[in-house]
Amino acid sequence: MNQTKGMDAVRKKFKNLGLKNNLEIVYSARKGIKPTIFYSFADVAKITEQNLADLLHLHPRTIQNRRNQQKNLDPVEGEHLLKLIALFVKGEELFGSIDEFNSWLHKPSWQHKEKPSDLLSTPGGTDLIADELERLVHGYAV
Repeated sequence: MNQTKGMDAVRKKFKNLGLKNNLEIVYSARKGIKPTIFYSFADVAKITEQNLADLLHLHPRTIQNRRNQQKNLDPVEGEHLLKLIALFVKGEELFGSIDEFNSWLHKPSWQHKEKPSDLLSTPGGTDLIADELERLVHGYAV
C-alpha cells in the first residue's frame, strides 16, 4: 500500500484532475476518468475498494474490467468519484489528516441520526457534506 505522507496527501496526489469547482469536475468527468484514479483514491483516502465501489454503485469487478480493458469510467461515475476526491481534499485540509476526516465522516451529526458518510452514495449528498465542511471552515457549527 502506497502511503503519501504529509497533511495534503490527497491534494498532492490528485492536483492535476481539475477539482477547483463543480464546472471543472464536470469537464474532467466528461473527458474521462481512468479506473486507476479509483484505486489511487481508495488507497490514499483509506477507503476499501469495495466501499468505494459501493459509493459509486459499481461492482469492484466492473472497475477492474474497465482497468484491464483501458476504458474510462462513465461520466456520471467519474463525476461522483471526482466530487468524492474534492471532498476528501477539503476534509483533509480542515481536519489535518485523512484519519481525522474519516473519523468525522463516521460520527452521527448532532442534528441527525445519520452519519455524514451515509450521504456519500450520491453526488448531491457529497455536495451536502462539502457544504457542511465549508460551514465548519467559516466557524458555523454543524
